[in-house]
Amino acid sequence: MLHMTCKGKIHRARVTEANLDYVGSISIDEQLMEAASIRPFEMVQINGLRSAQTWQTYTIPAPYGSGEICVNGPPAHLFRVGDLVIILSVGFFTESDLERFQHRTVLVDEQNHLVDVKTYTRQSAHHIRGGEGK
Repeated sequence: MLHMTCKGKIHRARVTEANLDYVGSISIDEQLMEAASIRPFEMVQINGLRSAQTWQTYTIPAPYGSGEICVNGPPAHLFRVGDLVIILSVGFFTESDLERFQHRTVLVDEQNHLVDVKTYTRQSAHHIRGGEGK
């Protein structure tokens, strides 16, 4: 059996651009993608803190260290420049994969520059509650 699992996330990043005329996707600072174990063209879920909107799309790397978070195409109607978002990356894992699995939470500053990467295992997961994003 495969378990759908959040393998990484970028927590409380700010949308830097919303480009309605682009064909789709989300452009994410390549440094943040690497830190969250998100690969180019991988499907991600974008969650808006202001609007409670959720959108799924694929990723395109933006310049390394740029802080860019640009929603492209239809989600430009849902997310505005300055909105805080949580970007989730999902993977499918076997039970044995989950024994070695490490979830990554990427924390950023107000300009979307990398501040910290928190790594959690199945054994440490109970310590997450109340500690992230504060």
